[in-house]
Amino acid sequence: MSTRRRRLGVTALAVLAPVLVWLVADPVLGHRLRIADGEQTLDIGAVPVAIVALLASLSGWGLLAVLERFGARRARTVWTGVAGVVPAVSFLPFIGDGMDGGTRFSLALMHLAVAAVLIPGLGGRFPGVRAGAAGG
Repeated sequence: MSTRRRRLGVTALAVLAPVLVWLVADPVLGHRLRIADGEQTLDIGAVPVAIVALLASLSGWGLLAVLERFGARRARTVWTGVAGVVPAVSFLPFIGDGMDGGTRFSLALMHLAVAAVLIPGLGGRFPGVRAGAAGG
């Protein structure tokens, strides 16, 4: 399997993972995911969850591809470092007000689900693919 095809599959799984968390939290358990900002309330649905996960996945893939193109020797090391920092930074909004514990927990699980798929999926070595044959 080519690197590009493998990474496309990883991206699809990284979009699916938080949607599955949303499905359990919202429709199955009945906890509406909401964030309040003053007088406005944002309901978090499956489509925004999928779009944010897709953007994060494509950003990660794009960064890895650029690093492999211009700094092939240390690309995976640098990418893995950045990929470890991004989820940590993504937890900063959970410190603030505007959401209940269930929403905070569900969103945290969504962030972890995306990271758990992307970091090993995009950053790992793929069997049968040469080191210099990065197709992403």
